[in-house]
Amino acid sequence: MPETALDLTLDAARLTARLVDFPSESGTEKPLADAIETALRGLPHLTVDRYGNNVVARTNLGHAERVVLAGHIDTVPIADSPRNVPSRLDDDGVLWGCGTCDMKSGVAVQLRIAQTVTAPNRDLTFVFYDNEEVAAHLNGLGHVADAHPDWLEGDFAILLEPSDGQVEGGCQGTLRVHLKLSGERAHSARAWMGDNAIHKAAPILARLAEYEPRRPFVDGLQYHEGLNAVRIEGGVATNVIPDACTVVVNFRYAPDRSMEEAEKFVREYFADCGVEEFVVDDHTGGARPGLDHPAAVAFMAAVGGEARPKYGWTDVSRFSALGVPAVNYGPGAPLLAHKADERVQTAEILRAEERLRAWLAS
Repeated sequence: MPETALDLTLDAARLTARLVDFPSESGTEKPLADAIETALRGLPHLTVDRYGNNVVARTNLGHAERVVLAGHIDTVPIADSPRNVPSRLDDDGVLWGCGTCDMKSGVAVQLRIAQTVTAPNRDLTFVFYDNEEVAAHLNGLGHVADAHPDWLEGDFAILLEPSDGQVEGGCQGTLRVHLKLSGERAHSARAWMGDNAIHKAAPILARLAEYEPRRPFVDGLQYHEGLNAVRIEGGVATNVIPDACTVVVNFRYAPDRSMEEAEKFVREYFADCGVEEFVVDDHTGGARPGLDHPAAVAFMAAVGGEARPKYGWTDVSRFSALGVPAVNYGPGAPLLAHKADERVQTAEILRAEERLRAWLAS
């Protein structure tokens, strides 16, 4: 078999290793998208479409219900570690490598379900998309939703993001803002001739230190909001009083807030801190859990466990905006995502594959 091909007859753990061996940092996904498209076009029970480096495959059996399985094929930049690429399997069943957890193990499960469940009890849509790990405007799922929303139609969606093999309902929204301050340059030897813009950030930092996170229950799940400075930019030279300073703040908010409410909260929270310019740099809304949908109830019964809230943002939000209830469910520990020593238990991958197959083929 050619080195650039994917063998979908491999079990999900071995297929994960093969996917990891396709480096696919955000923006470089084309070779992997090509391999996925080629492999899926070899399955006669699927109709396959492609838009950019996004591949969508569907059954068309006329079932009353359609389930969407979705996952991104990009990874964060590969860390300088001998265990990142190529993949490495330890004797204790731990697979190491960039993307093993987030989220090539989930993508492998999708591919295995596509290959093995040829007569599902619900129609299925498989979505493989690019650029999830970077700015929202680059997100491939968003591009497909804009250009071909009919490709994403469904009654229920599962994002195979790492979730320790437990269902995580909904997701929190994320808002990133730049709080800009200005001053006047001067020589630091005559500081009184200037106006230090960095010093003006003190009220903003004090307000952040005072922040107490809100922890609301939304449809039975308790979320945990967060408001944090993630970057401070300022300074000209070590002998110059700075004339500009920007504090970059990230707000992670529960899905009972709309995007408008989230932005209003942040504006009001810093209203008395001397901010001269408030710039929204990136903003994507959250999604309610949707666990009361019949398909979600059936899925929970099939995979077991107790649903948990998703504290991070995922593309569950995009499906929610399309009117498709969605959850996160996949192998891998979320706390290992993006780490230099990223890894996944192969037993978790196989378990996710088995549970999904049992649910969709029963």
